[in-house]
Amino acid sequence: MKPMNEMSVSFPSVSSNEGFARAVVSAFAAQLDPTLDQLADLKTAVSEAVTNAIVHGYRETIGKVTITARLYETGKVVVKIRDKGVGIEDVEKAMEPLYTTGGEERAGLGFAVMQSFCDKVSVRSQPGKGTTVTLQKNLLRRAREHG
Repeated sequence: MKPMNEMSVSFPSVSSNEGFARAVVSAFAAQLDPTLDQLADLKTAVSEAVTNAIVHGYRETIGKVTITARLYETGKVVVKIRDKGVGIEDVEKAMEPLYTTGGEERAGLGFAVMQSFCDKVSVRSQPGKGTTVTLQKNLLRRAREHG
């Protein structure tokens, strides 16, 4: 299925850009006229994925985080957050709640949060090559919900 619109943005992996990532994806997805709750869910999931790229993907270095987003006539939005950082050795293990490689200050709930706010979350990663997190969410237009 061909997207009705798409965008891509890249930025350095510094924590101050996490808010920018949330805002840009939210503004782009707003074209589908979602509810405020749906936008808040999407923003939270994007925030978690971007934070993972910054904290875990690049650890003590600065790299590039790329976000692509596609909107579909059906109301579906697909957001990919990609880094070219250290990658994940065991994706299945990393997606378990409470598992973290980030030390005591990290809760290990990032993937669980993403899954709770999205319809589908998939992770592709290769050690030494980076990670791509794909978030899918159906944002039904309010007009269709009431109409």
